[in-house]
Formats: sequence, C-alpha cells, structure tokens
Amino acid sequence: MGFLVATLIFVAVGIIASLCVIICCNRGPSTNLLHLTLVITATVCCWMMWAIVYLAQMKPLIVPILNEGE
Repeated sequence: MGFLVATLIFVAVGIIASLCVIICCNRGPSTNLLHLTLVITATVCCWMMWAIVYLAQMKPLIVPILNEGE
C-alpha cells in the first residue's frame, strides 16, 4: 500500500511541477518542451531512486554467504 501511495504522490508532484513550468516559464514552444522534458525526467529519476531504495529494504543483503572453497 505504501508503494502505491508514494507513487501517486510522485505523479501528483510531477503534474504540479509541469503546470508550474507551463504557467511561469512560457517562452516559446521549443523552450516549453525542453522545460517539460527536464521536469518529467527529474520526476521519473527521483521516483526510480526512491523505488529502488524502498524495494531494496524488503530483502536486505546483510552478509553474503560464501562457499568454503573460496
């Protein structure tokens, strides 16, 4: 449940940030596209980093198990 809620929060933040970029930084079609691309990329990268850290805590690797021959 926590993963889904946090994902929805990231989606909401990405939509709000995209709307702010469209409203505040309206300088032309190519610049708007660049700004939206940067905002969406940053949101997806932050979500992926959070998701990897969140999912890595489900089965932590505390101590690797080595064979006796190594």
